[in-house]
Amino acid sequence: MNTFFNPERSTWPQLLQRPTQTIGDIEETVNHVFEKVTQQGDRALREFTQKFDQVEIQHFAVSETEFNEANHQISADLKNAISLAKQNIESFHKAQKLGKCVVETSPGVLCWQEARPIEKVGLYIPGGTAPLFSTILMLAVPAVIAGCKEIVICSPPDKNGHIHPAILYTASVCGIKKIFKVGGIQAIAALTFGTESIPSVYKIFGPGNQFVTVAKQLATRHGVAIDMPAGPSELLVVADETANPAFVAADLLSQAEHGKDSQVLLVATCRILIDKVIGEVASQIDALPRKAIAEKAMENSRFIFVENKETAIDLINAYAPEHFIIQARHEDFYANHIINVGSVFIGPYTPESAGDYASGTNHTLPTNGFARQYSGVNLDSFTKKVTFQKISKKGIQQIGGAIEIMAETEGLQAHRNAVTLRINE
Repeated sequence: MNTFFNPERSTWPQLLQRPTQTIGDIEETVNHVFEKVTQQGDRALREFTQKFDQVEIQHFAVSETEFNEANHQISADLKNAISLAKQNIESFHKAQKLGKCVVETSPGVLCWQEARPIEKVGLYIPGGTAPLFSTILMLAVPAVIAGCKEIVICSPPDKNGHIHPAILYTASVCGIKKIFKVGGIQAIAALTFGTESIPSVYKIFGPGNQFVTVAKQLATRHGVAIDMPAGPSELLVVADETANPAFVAADLLSQAEHGKDSQVLLVATCRILIDKVIGEVASQIDALPRKAIAEKAMENSRFIFVENKETAIDLINAYAPEHFIIQARHEDFYANHIINVGSVFIGPYTPESAGDYASGTNHTLPTNGFARQYSGVNLDSFTKKVTFQKISKKGIQQIGGAIEIMAETEGLQAHRNAVTLRINE
């Protein structure tokens, strides 16, 4: 853990750096995998799965037998938990549906906008050190609500060539049957270019490690859209003397256990609180099954003391956290002034874990500072907005003259003629 007290603003850029590699560091590897998958298809997928996951896969598609087995391997308690989470996520995302927006901009000129689903989407579900079946709910539920026709899931297999039963069960509950046992860069390549087994898609969703994140970004060069650059997880807690140190420590560790390259920050306006939280972290971390991962991630942590809430919010906006927890007296101040953030958790009884699983909001969020310009996944992420217009005879007379003179000024005579012919008629 690294502590800082009243750091000068000039040091903030260096202080707030993420512990991640750049695109340049990984690009050569990604391009190599992309090239081989383009040329060799499934053969290349098998080669890279053997190399990176240490397992041989003959058939990438999950069979009906595997789905049935997964259903029997899941406890009733977990099934009930998944059902509750799915219900809340559906409620929140269905509420985001917007009706047709119709405007008569001039008499006889009718314009409107409608949402259309993206036909083919690919969902990447991490399954390495932790089987993130909750991510299926966060991606498949809004994809189904949006009406996407083809939904494809890729998830890395374990050492025995299987996908965790919780992932298969959750996908089945969401109505998704196209699941393929492939992960990492090679999965993004398959979704981008298509292979004999795996279809290409129009947009790729889902978090992943640094290699997956860079692969998604480079996939955009090949005509595929992505949800956002969602890489290693991160969390920032702002707290004052009213905060519960045990709650703060638990929240920090909940993100630290995601992966060794995760990052957690505490911004405190109370010096004593920092010492108390450090003590709680040391106490709680020993009981974690993923202690080694959490300890490594905590090496990238920042515990920062600042004098007041105004400085704190400036620092937080500069960092642009994926997750932002407010455990402070002036929670309205922080909630109203935060600009660059993926998702906000307000009050002592709102752990980030709630958003990860069952409150209803989406946990697929921008990391690595991309919260400055990206939103988290929502229903709109799976749709396109299409505009329509219908103009009557009266309408073309209303706006025709303006169109003619604008087209002529730009030197586009055919544009003018298309209007002039109609007006003259």
